[in-house]
Amino acid sequence: MKNKAVILGNNYYIGLSVIRCLGREKIHTVAVDYTEEDRYGAMSKYCSERLIAPHYRKETEKFIEFLIDYAKKQEAPPVLIPCHDNYVEIIDQYLPVLRQYFLIHQTEQGLNAKLMNKEQLYKLAKEHDVLVPESINPDDENLFERVEKEIKYPCLIKPADSPAFVSIFRQKLFKVNNREELEKGLEKAISAGQEVIVQQFIPGFDDHMYTFDCFINQEGNMTHWTTCQKDRQFPINFGSSVYTEQKYVPELYEIGSKFLKEIGYKGFVEIEFKKDDETGDFYLIELNVRTTNFNHLLYKVGLNFPCITYRDLTGTPLEPKAVMENTGRYFWCAYEDAFAIRDYLKTGQLSFIQVFKSFLHPKAYAIWDLSDPKPMFGFIRGLIYKKFRKRAS
Repeated sequence: MKNKAVILGNNYYIGLSVIRCLGREKIHTVAVDYTEEDRYGAMSKYCSERLIAPHYRKETEKFIEFLIDYAKKQEAPPVLIPCHDNYVEIIDQYLPVLRQYFLIHQTEQGLNAKLMNKEQLYKLAKEHDVLVPESINPDDENLFERVEKEIKYPCLIKPADSPAFVSIFRQKLFKVNNREELEKGLEKAISAGQEVIVQQFIPGFDDHMYTFDCFINQEGNMTHWTTCQKDRQFPINFGSSVYTEQKYVPELYEIGSKFLKEIGYKGFVEIEFKKDDETGDFYLIELNVRTTNFNHLLYKVGLNFPCITYRDLTGTPLEPKAVMENTGRYFWCAYEDAFAIRDYLKTGQLSFIQVFKSFLHPKAYAIWDLSDPKPMFGFIRGLIYKKFRKRAS
């Protein structure tokens, strides 16, 4: 295959999973990072080429020039695949020029940025009759009165720019239980220069979180999809998936497919929903417009989304497929799940028996692969290095 796949961000298991999904199909994979530190994804035997580029934030113009210079030297336009929200934002910003040299599934500049912004996403969802949690702008002069009357406590302080918020606070949001906590949380976020919204909390444990994962081709047709149910997250209650089951939930297809078609989305996307424990309604929580962290689970159940993307962009699309059954397979990130289990047990949200029984299922591992062990060794080495560096400081 003449078109190479350029994968941005390989210091996390999303990039590793993309490399494996493409490399197993004999596709030339190019791992691009800004540092060698924690770059364990690029250690995979399926990684064909390893490059170090200028930092995408600190030297954005040079980073774009680096990508373009690389693409110009290739026999055919490479497929560009971001594996982190920050890379998605950069691609969105420079989409017109990058599309001259790369194959990119996104066609409308600004759409991904809008979908990643919580306030704009919820506004768009409401316009298309999709349920979302009620939100209030902190600048509203009747903020505290509206919170008490309309959305009540507990409620959430959520960022408009999630990647920036997480980089500062190391958590996705603030959950507050009263006016005092709300005032303190808002002051903390605003002092850090973060734009936020105050949002309704949808009742339900972490296993009330579901996803709709799908691919929409360049003609606007949904060709591949499935649904999943989260069991555990880290940080608990408002974190990323660390133990997730593929589970068929037809309602999510009905909601998600209609919404994505109406907004003209193309490429891979994951919609996160939360099922209201009291009403049973599904509320749209957020969209991931890049490969999901449990991509290996999707691969294991027969949906190789990185390859589906690559084949569609290079003019050799795969046959449509939907997983409309329960396969009983789970995604597991053992390292992060260990911390999650500790906190679930500590807070009494799960029992030891519940945790033990959950492991009696076939799994798709985040990092470990017997046929490709080097990334795991690289990940462990990185943990040891960080621990010693922390002690030294």
